[in-house]
Amino acid sequence: MFRAVLIEKDDAGYRASVKALDESTLPEGDVSVRVAYSSLNYKDGLAITGRGAVVRKFPMVPGIDLVGTVEASSHPGVAVGDAVILNGWGLSEVHWGGLAQRAQVRGEWLVPLPEAFTPRQAMAIGTAGYTAMLCVMALERHGVTPERGEVLVTGASGGVGSVAIALLAKLGFTVVASTGRPQEADYLKSLGASEIIDRNELGLPGKPLGKERWAGVIDAVGSHTLANACATTKYRGTVAACGLAQGLDFPASVAPFILRGVTLVGIDCVMAPREDRLEAWRRLARDLDVSKLELMTREIGLDEVIDTATALLDGKERGRIVVNVDR
Repeated sequence: MFRAVLIEKDDAGYRASVKALDESTLPEGDVSVRVAYSSLNYKDGLAITGRGAVVRKFPMVPGIDLVGTVEASSHPGVAVGDAVILNGWGLSEVHWGGLAQRAQVRGEWLVPLPEAFTPRQAMAIGTAGYTAMLCVMALERHGVTPERGEVLVTGASGGVGSVAIALLAKLGFTVVASTGRPQEADYLKSLGASEIIDRNELGLPGKPLGKERWAGVIDAVGSHTLANACATTKYRGTVAACGLAQGLDFPASVAPFILRGVTLVGIDCVMAPREDRLEAWRRLARDLDVSKLELMTREIGLDEVIDTATALLDGKERGRIVVNVDR
């Protein structure tokens, strides 16, 4: 038996609870993992509360992240005793995820835990931090350097935003953080932000083109915020879009793209190829200040996950939430 958060949907409705499950209920997979930690992300919050159509198969164990030790494997690239990380690959959607003490997964989904990180630190990074690194890598590929000017990070108090600020600051960028929580200004500056702006400067309907300011943008918000970020990005700047906290819509014009040569890069963390994942984790091990990581992280147990998921969606949480599945 093992403990897990379980989402069910039937005639009684949509609900999430912590249950003891038999290992025979685990889904198919060629690797069995004893989970040490998971994390709580925005997507997990949507799945657990039912506020978003994330789960496509019931019952479902949510949790898009996990780190743990391989207990059994028939996959040629994965051995018993390996310390491994899993991010994405349909966890919480069509395959049981990491908010449990056990997981049965496909070996090709796993990447090694970098020696630079403890299991807890790996989940403090989690999908949010791995996504932030993919965004930074995208900006770099398109020629965004510290010398070109400021980089905007939206949704700055969240998981992606917090890690993105820490990464960019260590790499020498001047970071401007956009947030709806002005009380978090000191926190964001401690991560490396040089300036804090109110999210309403970008979150309301704007013009097709605004004054050029940003050399690059990492956006976890979408909707009007993403549209206005593109409209105020400098000539040949780059915007990396990875989230939808404000909405799925994109009420923009083509003006920034055809008049200023702005590049909009979509960042997919769920199905990213293995080589991209390995590179992102290698870069995180090199470029993330783990002391900053601790500033943005708090730990909870499985029994706290459901209430915390609601608080996360309501904007009452900041940074990263690590879940100790044995608590």
